[in-house]
Amino acid sequence: MPRREVSLPHAFKLVLGKDQDKWPMEATLLVAAYHGDIRRLKEIAKSMDVEGKGLQETQANANFLGTYALHAVCDSGNMYALQYLVEDLNMDVNKPDTMRGFTPAMHAMLYGNLPTLRFLLDHGANLHGQHKGISLLHAAAEGGRPEIAKFLLSRGARADVEVEPTSFTPLFIATFRGYASILKMLLEQNADPNVCMNDQIIPLNMALRHCSVACLKLLVQAGADVNVFGSYNPLATAAEKGLTEAIKCLLETGANPNVPDTFGRLPIELVAEYGTWEDVELLFPVTSKITTVADWSVHGIISHVHMEVMQFEDDDFVKKRKSLS
Repeated sequence: MPRREVSLPHAFKLVLGKDQDKWPMEATLLVAAYHGDIRRLKEIAKSMDVEGKGLQETQANANFLGTYALHAVCDSGNMYALQYLVEDLNMDVNKPDTMRGFTPAMHAMLYGNLPTLRFLLDHGANLHGQHKGISLLHAAAEGGRPEIAKFLLSRGARADVEVEPTSFTPLFIATFRGYASILKMLLEQNADPNVCMNDQIIPLNMALRHCSVACLKLLVQAGADVNVFGSYNPLATAAEKGLTEAIKCLLETGANPNVPDTFGRLPIELVAEYGTWEDVELLFPVTSKITTVADWSVHGIISHVHMEVMQFEDDDFVKKRKSLS
């Protein structure tokens, strides 16, 4: 589900109140632009132009809360007003607002206005521009806009463009949000499924952290390394979360079930505590015998782990009682 932005008129009402007669003229001009009311837009600009700068300059420079007329039109997607501002008034299609630093193209993307975005790019908007490391493709991945992501990729947006200094790629963001359709597009454009953020976190574990098995399967099919160990052992993560389908997928693609997590626990021990009987049955045939488990069977492993958990809880209880005495 795409993330929604608050409409400009609604935002102004929250700030200024419902009585538009009391609003600054700049705010009413932007609302007129938002609704595509060119006649009203010109009327307000004429009233504002007390210094005789002309309607074109007045409309181009009028702003409220850092937003200009072109940004307002890109929020609403009114093509009639868009053509008027860009083709008749020659407004700068790359001028950022002064509140968030977002260009008209970014405004169009945030509100899901694909025709508006296409028009802007056709009239010179920068496809590859970034603000604080965020590109249009990053924003499409973050906002869950698959149609826009597809369009941007078709225009030549780089699937592996990074956000400095954290090295977030659109693929990473799509995985984090669980947008499998966007992730699929990015992988088809050869985005790296093994990209590493901060030299630690990989998309595979991000998919597991957010329980997105659909994203996990796409990453694995694209060649994600299922045997990344240490803090981010994918199979151990899937086991701890009890994600049966993820466990199956990882085992089928060669994940090693005999590598422990950072606390020394094997995946089979984790599913015995957090997962289901079925999960233990999946891992049992491929897991090497644990010497501390006397009864090496599915039931024996579950019983052993539950006893360890109880012992751990008892030890904590004893320590707590001692500290209170």
